[in-house]
Amino acid sequence: MDLLAHLDAYVATAEEQSFSRAADRLGIAQPLLSRRIKTLEEHFEGLLFDRSRRQIATTELGVLLLPYARDVLDRAQRLRQVARSARRSRVCAVGVPADCAPAALARGLRAGTERGVALGMRELPPPDRVSGLADGSLGYALVRGAPEEAAFRVPLGLASAPSQDGTALHRVHLEELRPRRTRATARTAPPPLLLLTEDQVPYFEDRLARAAARAGLPEGRIRPAGPAATALAETLAGSALLLCTEPFARQHGAHWAPLADRALHRGYDVRAAPGRNGAGEVPGWLAASLAAAVGAVPARRAEPGPGAGSEDPRARLAARG
Repeated sequence: MDLLAHLDAYVATAEEQSFSRAADRLGIAQPLLSRRIKTLEEHFEGLLFDRSRRQIATTELGVLLLPYARDVLDRAQRLRQVARSARRSRVCAVGVPADCAPAALARGLRAGTERGVALGMRELPPPDRVSGLADGSLGYALVRGAPEEAAFRVPLGLASAPSQDGTALHRVHLEELRPRRTRATARTAPPPLLLLTEDQVPYFEDRLARAAARAGLPEGRIRPAGPAATALAETLAGSALLLCTEPFARQHGAHWAPLADRALHRGYDVRAAPGRNGAGEVPGWLAASLAAAVGAVPARRAEPGPGAGSEDPRARLAARG
């Protein structure tokens, strides 16, 4: 017996003094309400209502039990309210890269608040975001993947010291970074190409190393960046090039030029922890906010400019290794 449903029928009937009005109030059929009252009377071993008159009346037992029944229903309602409040106040952790745009993350937090979902953004490296989803410490996360397979693509490029002549952006091919054989370059080593923690992912490092070898870049030219602040200082000082996204470079006042090889861009999928919301689905509003935070574009969106509709052959080569 569903005690709460049966007590609801009992209290509504006592207050309405009518089976039909009580059924309408509860939104159920009158025969169902009558069966619930009868089952409750059998449970308490006594009649709750006198049906011998034209209008039903609450019996002595019915009057005696009525305040206790109301108390049980009130407590159950408060219990449901506490449970709802607890669900709303529980913070859902979201794993994001360290170079996200704060304004876009703020929009995601506000969108969650409007929907009764308390989000907490956690800056984590790529492996920790994957493991966080697996162990349940994260509810959602941006997960790295190959750009040609992921839902979102983030253009990567090279940040350098601010340009003094206002040089326009142009796509950079790795071949352009080969040291030129002149007397000046013979005395000065070319600046290293630094990788942020977000790009120190095995598949990406391997793909970049193969592309660099094909481009003829010296071995050891590419190295981990270490702390982001140090890497930015070296970049702004003109002693290094930093592989990063355009929003990250602009935010810190660096010049930025996109890589022409789309296979060397970042790919992201927004994923939920297994069993999240019953099916592991990611709300559309959250996916859009996180994608905007990393400066992503739809993965299959064509690039502007000449040949936008065709795939870069260098991207195909890099993807195939």
